[in-house]
Amino acid sequence: MREVAWRIFAGEYSEASHIIHGKEEKAPKYVITPMGAKVNRLFVVGVLTDVENIGKEGIRWRARIADPTGIHNVYAEPFNPEVASLLADMEAPSYVAVAGKVRIYEPEEGSVYLSMRAEEVKSVDAFLRDYWIVQAARNLKMRIDAMKEAKSMSTPSIRQLRELGYPLKVAEGVLEAMRYYKDIDIEHYEFLLREALSYISIEKKESSKEVKEAEEKLLAIIKELQGEEGAEWDAVIEQAAKQGIERSIAEEAIANLMEDGIIYEPELGKLKMV
Repeated sequence: MREVAWRIFAGEYSEASHIIHGKEEKAPKYVITPMGAKVNRLFVVGVLTDVENIGKEGIRWRARIADPTGIHNVYAEPFNPEVASLLADMEAPSYVAVAGKVRIYEPEEGSVYLSMRAEEVKSVDAFLRDYWIVQAARNLKMRIDAMKEAKSMSTPSIRQLRELGYPLKVAEGVLEAMRYYKDIDIEHYEFLLREALSYISIEKKESSKEVKEAEEKLLAIIKELQGEEGAEWDAVIEQAAKQGIERSIAEEAIANLMEDGIIYEPELGKLKMV
């Protein structure tokens, strides 16, 4: 089963230092952040600030992607040349979305350097960057609330957090973070959350009649194309264009449907009905 790709700010991910190593061979590794995210895979959207060729044969690249709280260091490895090529061809600065796995470097005990190994890369726009910020902020707010609840308990447990409605992975991560990190500064992450939201460049406006009408058509297109794995984003946009829907209108309609919880992205670049 493929791990969930966490929407997580660089400001939190980069401050993590707790790694869980599986006992079995090839078992996944997890990064536990101070606010309890249990991360094996990430989904990051931000501004590509620079790309550097660090491979002797030109097939290994390192990129820096900025979100409102810090920098994600992203690597495209030789065994994924298609992703490396896509990343190499992107111009900085530009908006980009990357899905991938945690990359952990532990040169010595107690020393951890975190980055990300890219599995998928896609150019996006400011609207989708802002939507990602909202998603990441919601996820962080939920974990902040779970951490506060756990700290208020005499003997916090996964069962108690689950009874309060928190997902299993959040409950597990929060308790593991409490065991490892000392004196967790919740206010620091509340400040980080406010800072991230202040970067959103477009306030949500009431959708036009044209966008509302497009939402119904987009739903029908996604339903027709989604299959078991989801509808390809580009295929949905292409089909919408055939029905006379401009790309900007289609993208706004898709963002509205995602925000309303009617559709979601099972993986980067694919859309599916809930």
